[in-house]
Amino acid sequence: MDRKEAKETLKTFLKEYVERVTSKSKGDMYVCPLCGSGTHTNGTGAFSITKDGLSWKCFSCGKGGDIFDLYGALNHTTDYDEQLLGLCELFNISIDSKGYKKTVKPVKQVKPVMNEHYKHSEVLVDQDLTDFFLEAHKHISETDYPQKRGLSKKVIDQFNLGYVAEWRHPKAPPTSPTSPRLIIPITRYSYLARDTREIEDIPVEQRSYIKSKVKTTQNEISWTFNADALKNAKSPIFVVEGEIDAMSIIEVGGEAVALGSISYIRSFLKLLETNKPSQPLVLALDNDQKGEEATQELMNGLKELNIPFFRYNPAGEYKDANEALQRNREALTLAVLEVADMHEEERNVYVKTSNAYYLKSFVDGIADSVNTEYIPTGFDKLDNVLEGGLYEGLYILGAITSLGKTTFMVQIADHIAQCGHDVLFFSLEMARSEIIAKSISRHTLQESVAKVGGDMYAKTTRGITTGKRYALYSSEEKEIIKECINIYGTYADHIYIIEGVGDIGVDQVRKAVEQHILYTGRAPVVFVDYLQILAPYNEKATDKQNIDKAVIELKRISRDFKIPVLTLSSFNRANYKEAVMEAFKESGAIEYSSDVLFGLQFKGAGSKDFNVNEAKKQDPREVELILLKNRNGRTGDVLNFNFYPKFNYFEEKKEK
Repeated sequence: MDRKEAKETLKTFLKEYVERVTSKSKGDMYVCPLCGSGTHTNGTGAFSITKDGLSWKCFSCGKGGDIFDLYGALNHTTDYDEQLLGLCELFNISIDSKGYKKTVKPVKQVKPVMNEHYKHSEVLVDQDLTDFFLEAHKHISETDYPQKRGLSKKVIDQFNLGYVAEWRHPKAPPTSPTSPRLIIPITRYSYLARDTREIEDIPVEQRSYIKSKVKTTQNEISWTFNADALKNAKSPIFVVEGEIDAMSIIEVGGEAVALGSISYIRSFLKLLETNKPSQPLVLALDNDQKGEEATQELMNGLKELNIPFFRYNPAGEYKDANEALQRNREALTLAVLEVADMHEEERNVYVKTSNAYYLKSFVDGIADSVNTEYIPTGFDKLDNVLEGGLYEGLYILGAITSLGKTTFMVQIADHIAQCGHDVLFFSLEMARSEIIAKSISRHTLQESVAKVGGDMYAKTTRGITTGKRYALYSSEEKEIIKECINIYGTYADHIYIIEGVGDIGVDQVRKAVEQHILYTGRAPVVFVDYLQILAPYNEKATDKQNIDKAVIELKRISRDFKIPVLTLSSFNRANYKEAVMEAFKESGAIEYSSDVLFGLQFKGAGSKDFNVNEAKKQDPREVELILLKNRNGRTGDVLNFNFYPKFNYFEEKKEK
């Protein structure tokens, strides 16, 4: 299909895509795959899909859009071509390559934050700083700054935090003013000196240097705080902006590293090139616009490095992890530990998706299938092509109008009912009485041929339903009709006809199947006559979008209830006479989602001298059934039938 068709088709796959990338929450909500809403203790998600199935919205993180927006957010790309090709690959959709030129947009660079309170001053000193750190740590009791930020002695000692009451920058002039600083070692050759005074006590001219970073002349120094966690962590590693934020995560039992600043994202990614993390990374930068932009840049880089990660906000309503630690320590603790528990649970679930765990059920399924027979259609050659008959799946039969596709499907439905299987027949155009009359008419032909060798006593549909004609019938004709009504009665208890008046859509089909199984304990074979007149899923969507959605949902019904679903489809005008794959092009989902695709046409259709009006005059009409697609078997077979439209009967042609 072309790009435009692929785009419209993919939009209808939103629900299927959401169910691939996340899980259900309470009600009709899902766990948001972007912000994690729905993973907390109460399990309430804020991610929902609109009724028409074409859009999504998360009321927690505020994001929304269509399937392309979601794919782009999850795969860190705003490039439409990447989104289109990625989704086509995911859903096995082929698009025409003619005229296609891929474009790659440059990754947006996030500028570092340099506001008046957090400007970084990077200078060089020329020695190993270990002795300086040890001396500063001896004086840590002289300040209560770490305790005010919620840090315990255990964490203070773990990271060798220190204090210098009169700190001056190593490269500052001797006459420059000093300030009290919390010393946070980063490596042996670098540290952060954090002013411990309240902001109002700091002179305005010094507020630009509240956080000052110092590094030595050693090359390739990373500003990543607690970088050893990348190789030593036993649970997912939170990636935060500030060093105190990282210590806040560690304070409540998590693992964390700090970038030092969003301006050091590239430095962090360079570190990861040679230090692949042992655990997935949890991106939890500050809850502000700059943090969001930095997260997007970080996700792009992690994707390029093929490093596992996901987004999660442990701070909740607060700006960062340290503010959350000070304001609601219990909530932060639960959020951080929930990630570790969630990861372990998901890891165990994922490990069990390997085929080793499915092998036994696969073998058991083969044994069970001995007692799960396929369902014959009543046409021997057709059953042979289908390897016995109908199996679980979606079968679509397409044809032009007045070629007998409804009659063909009714004949198959009757045979299935005669074999003892229940049938749910959704008749969206014909009345129940007309469907029943078609069946009885067919039986009168069969009985007449059996008794007198011809159609002398056979009756048309109107010949069955028009009561005033009975006065003119002979006793033999009346007896034939009576016998055929009795024949129909022997299997009528297996046929359930549901008439449509424009109000039957795929949701009603699903509910009817559920109700039938609930009341009878038997799974029915479903027939839908026909696809194009199912009630639209969304009145505002195009006909193509509604048909695509209907096909996908019918496929889901066949899969969820493990039943055959057969539906009819009309052909588009461009291929009005001939049964070819292109005749279904008004809906890309028909070609993609169907398991078996048939086309019904007059014999010789498509040839140079074919005349459809002449073909209709024949009695019987010569008809071909072409197998256009068969997901699990052979294709290309052409089966020949004689169609007796007057008496609603299809007969397989005998080979000469």
